Amino acid sequence: MPLTELESKLCESIALKRESLIEQLARHVAIPTGMNYTPGLVAYQELLLDRLTALGAEIELIQGDPRPEWLDYPATGSGANDDGDETIPAIVIARHQIGSDSPRVLLCGHLDTVHDPFGDFRELSIAEDGKTATGPGVVDMKGGLLVMITALEALHEVEVELNWTVVLNCDEERGSFQSLATLQEVAKTCDVGIVVEPALADGSLAIERMGSGQFRIEVTGQTAHVGREFERGISAVTKLGELIVAIGKMADPEAGILINVGPISGGAVTNAVPDHAACWGNMRARDDNVAKKLDAMLEGLVTANDAMPSVSISKQWNRPTKPLTDAVQKLADAARQAAQDLGQQLPFASTGGVCDGNVLQAAGLPTIDTLGVRGGNLHRTDEFIEIGSLVERSQLLAILLLRTAG
Repeated sequence: MPLTELESKLCESIALKRESLIEQLARHVAIPTGMNYTPGLVAYQELLLDRLTALGAEIELIQGDPRPEWLDYPATGSGANDDGDETIPAIVIARHQIGSDSPRVLLCGHLDTVHDPFGDFRELSIAEDGKTATGPGVVDMKGGLLVMITALEALHEVEVELNWTVVLNCDEERGSFQSLATLQEVAKTCDVGIVVEPALADGSLAIERMGSGQFRIEVTGQTAHVGREFERGISAVTKLGELIVAIGKMADPEAGILINVGPISGGAVTNAVPDHAACWGNMRARDDNVAKKLDAMLEGLVTANDAMPSVSISKQWNRPTKPLTDAVQKLADAARQAAQDLGQQLPFASTGGVCDGNVLQAAGLPTIDTLGVRGGNLHRTDEFIEIGSLVERSQLLAILLLRTAG
């Protein structure tokens, strides 16, 4: 259907901001927010707080819950704050209420990235053809945050005021453990959820996601001198190796089971049988039944406390599955209609990726979560954005907000 006069005015206003948006994106990207780098996270938070406050939002800062200690694995040596929850900046809740009964929209985004704040990949670099640009977090998700604030400011400029709440956290890339309870609580106060994660690789909107969890397996053995009393030793490292092989065989993508072991730890010297070893991993499931099956397989590795070697496990599904519901379908269809009216394409797709949209929807809030910019190579040092998507996605979000909450 054709855009209304107000919608056309809104889109024209955003289109005129193209060069400004590129300049703003360069400033956002230049603030290092990877690996829990607190100074950068605080600086970026303040930049966005100033703009949200200027829109009339009331700001609340909430300190997150402690992250489970078992999640912390040996430091990577990057120089950033890999661990240490006390350094995580507070969660931002910005509320804009207009005193009407119009739908309450929750907009959610994260300030953190995965990129080394002391590495070489630190600035926006625009390609010669001007169509793409690379930079740390340029799509995941500083481009999306810029889209969000641009849409809200554009609505304000044309004197359209809506009920909206913005939540910004700083621990999404580490699982949102600190902000989990806050996300769940705020979700219950809203009617529609939108997360500005980047679009899928082909520009699609993710309409359903797998669930994701973390686990740690610990093995206790018996130490002994390798040369004198080797037979008395029981190697925790050897046992852990056997378990890792078994875990690798659990993966079954066709059945909706993904599981991966990442960091491992064990032993201190080569001439002593190691009495302790551990590994950390990530698990993903297509639905709740598959998650229960995977839980049972992992629990099957556990031994009695007095066994030798003994095996224990800690785990948590921190991102529940995000199925396609009727309410999500309705919201996705509204986004697709707005895209079509703007001359854009918005395919739908499922993904094994997870985000805070999983948490919001599990708390009862219908949520779509890939309305950020288009681009690719997420979490890599060639992460890129399609520059044209800054304007296009800002227009799309503004129209969707206007139609949803207006």
